[in-house]
Amino acid sequence: MVGDSWTHKIARVCIRPLVATPVTPNHLTWLRLLSGIAACACFAVGERSWDIWGGWIWLFSAFLDRADGELARLSGRTSAWGHKLDYVSDVAVTALFFVGAGIGLREGWLGDWAIPCGLAAAAGVVAAEILAEKIDRMKADTGEKAYPGFAGFDFDDVLYLFGPVVWLGWHMPLVAGASIGAPAFALLTWYKLSKARRSAKLTA
Repeated sequence: MVGDSWTHKIARVCIRPLVATPVTPNHLTWLRLLSGIAACACFAVGERSWDIWGGWIWLFSAFLDRADGELARLSGRTSAWGHKLDYVSDVAVTALFFVGAGIGLREGWLGDWAIPCGLAAAAGVVAAEILAEKIDRMKADTGEKAYPGFAGFDFDDVLYLFGPVVWLGWHMPLVAGASIGAPAFALLTWYKLSKARRSAKLTA
């Protein structure tokens, strides 16, 4: 299904000049993955100047997350492999944000606990993403998502806020909260998946 959020629409306009070029959607996905890893590495340094750079790189990577899919649709070069690469990249980069931020925050008030907090948040993100993908596949015929968007924004558009959060120095409470919130969200997604499976069995 073609994305219709504001971020999809913006990416669609920006990426249109690449349709007739040798640039492929997978090129953008690999660039998204590498830039996302670079941003997380910047956050792991734990210094203000690196956080600033990391935030800009993070926003660029988040834009590419939309751009690769839009290029695939506009150029007619969608593929199962491309979707899988895009999915793995998205999950990896989002999880690595919390790992990198946790490492970078080790000198803050959480101390060495910042690292396990980041790891717990990352584990919760991975679990929630995997479970949500299962729900989306089950409901592919209707286009319904595990977590639908609102007012023209997709649920995962919240990732665009991570860069500004780091710039403002608010990533400490974000990591601390996500260490509990992300695993709890994974449990909620597991419940939604279980409910969807039960419903599918009753209607089969």
